[in-house]
Amino acid sequence: MASHDSANGTTTTWHAYLRGLYHGHEPASRRFRYAILGFDIFTIIFFVGSSLFEHAYWVLIADAIVAVLIAIDVGLRWWIAYDRRRFLLQLATWADVIVIISLLAPAIFGSFLFLRVLRALRLLRSYRVLADLRQEFSFFRRNEEVIQSSINLLVFVFVMTALVYVTQHQTNPGIANYIDALYFTVAALTTTGFGDITLQGSGGRLLSVMILLLGVALFLRLVQTVVRPIRTVYECPDCGLTRHDTDAIHCKHCGRVLHITTTGQD
Repeated sequence: MASHDSANGTTTTWHAYLRGLYHGHEPASRRFRYAILGFDIFTIIFFVGSSLFEHAYWVLIADAIVAVLIAIDVGLRWWIAYDRRRFLLQLATWADVIVIISLLAPAIFGSFLFLRVLRALRLLRSYRVLADLRQEFSFFRRNEEVIQSSINLLVFVFVMTALVYVTQHQTNPGIANYIDALYFTVAALTTTGFGDITLQGSGGRLLSVMILLLGVALFLRLVQTVVRPIRTVYECPDCGLTRHDTDAIHCKHCGRVLHITTTGQD
């Protein structure tokens, strides 16, 4: 009985420790989440770059290692989740599961290894990291909206690149790897349209239209946040206005005195 209680106590301790790392506000917790964000970015770069060596033996080994690390992360997040059912229904969770399967079963999935690019959806979790960065660094407080718009655009670009690759690489000689697909996506997104690579078939044309309509909207949103004067996000208790000048003392809509936390420096 004592041994059983000791085991339960150890499990509870680890559970609390890991929950603190993933959701806490201590410096160690923030560093841990920064490390996870760095790992997410690294894996996206790896998935794109490894497409150039898709059948190399070392790529298969690296895929397996990355899959194990992702599986451990998913398992730990499920274990410490406050609502496990809700966790299992999240889009990012299913994206990770698809990525793990595609990494461990290349013989089954073959060309559908493009699903690994869904790893880009994990960048959505970086919003939690941005909350930490906003508290610690004035740069992120001033540019939070620009950073969020950039993340939205980045996720869109990688997902569209995956769609371009999987629908075109077997029939379109211009799309031989992810790099070619990324090149076309960015060219279409920016409306540059060099013309050296075009998508074939009716499906390819519809995909091009989707990239133009959705991508340009996200791109323009990013441009707007860049050129718009810098504002501080703070909800006025009286009128609800959420954006104010960085040195505002009063709400410009209702005149209420504001208590915006600031260091007094630009």
